[in-house]
Amino acid sequence: MKAYIFPGQGAQFVGMGKDLYENNSLARDLFEKANQILGFRITDLMFAGTEDDLKQTRVTQPAIFLHSVILAKTLPDFAPNMAAGHSLGEFSALTACGSLNFEDGLILVSKRAEAMQIACQENPSTMAAVLGLDDNKTAEICYGIKDEIVVPANFNSEGQIVISGSMKGIDIATELLKQAGAKKIIKLNVSGAFHSPLMSSASEKLAEAISQTKFNVPICPIFQNVDAKPHSNPEEIKNNLILQLTSPVLWSQSVKNIISQGVNSFIEVGPGNVLQGLVKKIDKNVEAKSA
Repeated sequence: MKAYIFPGQGAQFVGMGKDLYENNSLARDLFEKANQILGFRITDLMFAGTEDDLKQTRVTQPAIFLHSVILAKTLPDFAPNMAAGHSLGEFSALTACGSLNFEDGLILVSKRAEAMQIACQENPSTMAAVLGLDDNKTAEICYGIKDEIVVPANFNSEGQIVISGSMKGIDIATELLKQAGAKKIIKLNVSGAFHSPLMSSASEKLAEAISQTKFNVPICPIFQNVDAKPHSNPEEIKNNLILQLTSPVLWSQSVKNIISQGVNSFIEVGPGNVLQGLVKKIDKNVEAKSA
């Protein structure tokens, strides 16, 4: 059985989607439709912008969504038994699998990105990758820090967690995690503390947009970030998308649960190959490749 997986923020690169645009008429039509919906030519930034252009959350998220969804729509054999997306990638998975239509998916991603960018400006904050320490120990240290917000944000694979929080909180956590034996801690080049309570204002805005959007039953179960479980019920999907902004991404747990359902092949749809690497770290016995 096959699971299709969709990347999140950080997978972007200059030139992403250009081949699709130039070589496929359906892709070209969808990219141009996206330019009209967004009110600016995102394709110019994707194909020939700068890295700084693409790092802006309001650009990054729709760019990755478009690359992923349009690639899925042009695949001749897109037939997932299951699907999942990492953070933003959950919207790509839902759109590729028919729970959201293309226009609604793009509008929601754009609104999510803008709300997150505003939340980042309101609360200067950051994220850091913690390598080589037990997951539970990392979480325990984060939750033990008082007077500052620091939480585990992404459970990517065993011994690889991204933490999220205030600037001071991340500094405090870094020292404590080093003392506890973390092999490496890397501050990430992000604009804010995604998947933490500092995204509460963005979550409220997203909830309002989601409440006005029609969701359908997807063509296959979607393993969602907040509980690592399969979902097909539109109301459950909507609620989990709202919770996702302030909750950790349970990626490692999702992959394990997908494998337990009999999946032995993961296909990454979108820019980059980060998720394939994580899948192989989680279970060396499964196939993981690009679409």
